[in-house]
Amino acid sequence: MAETVFNGGRFDRLDALRAVAMLWMAAYHLCFDLQHFRLLQPPQNFYADPFWTVQRTCIVTLFLLCAGAGQALAVHAGQTWGRFWRRWLQVAGCAALVSVASMVMFPRSWIFFGVLHGLLVMLVAVRVAMPAGRWLWALGALGMVLPAVASSAAFDAAIVNVLGLGTRKPVTEDWVPVLPWLGVVFWGAAAARWLLERHPAVLRGPLPRVARPLAVLGRWSLSFYMLHQPVLIGVIVAALWLGRGAAP
Repeated sequence: MAETVFNGGRFDRLDALRAVAMLWMAAYHLCFDLQHFRLLQPPQNFYADPFWTVQRTCIVTLFLLCAGAGQALAVHAGQTWGRFWRRWLQVAGCAALVSVASMVMFPRSWIFFGVLHGLLVMLVAVRVAMPAGRWLWALGALGMVLPAVASSAAFDAAIVNVLGLGTRKPVTEDWVPVLPWLGVVFWGAAAARWLLERHPAVLRGPLPRVARPLAVLGRWSLSFYMLHQPVLIGVIVAALWLGRGAAP
């Protein structure tokens, strides 16, 4: 969800990696939507079946690694705080739209702190932490470990449960608390910094021709994120409506 600009150009390889996460997410959500409309056979449990829960974890991890890397590369390219805040406000507006839309579709489990909401906190945190340099690895490890060693029922209250230190998950369709996911963002930033210092060609190298469309798609991650679900749901609803109209 973060820009990755290099000397007026793009880090195409990171954009392509982000696009892989986007397409994986869209495929996951298509299956989820088919299940929601009772079209997936056999019926699936997206909330407990490891086949789906592990996929979700992998998708979010890949997104947040790219977000952290994107911030590191943006700072390296000289991105100003003004440009950072303009992008941040775009993410904030989209997060609000996700919450409103989810209230309509899932009134009992609406999204109040999903991936975009988490990014609002994590992007600021990683931007502020960038001067830590190699200590980003340690900060990432700390973020990953804290929920396992410092969780408490005191953090189950609605106001503080977004920290990720509570003992139970709230009822919501998308839950990306600050911890441990901030650790993933820190690791993404740390990895990008290390590659820039030691193996810059890994980030700056060209893409094979067949992968170039992925880089283009990866540049529009926020737009894709906001539009893919309305499109998927619209297609499914239209297909159902046409199917009923064609039925004898």
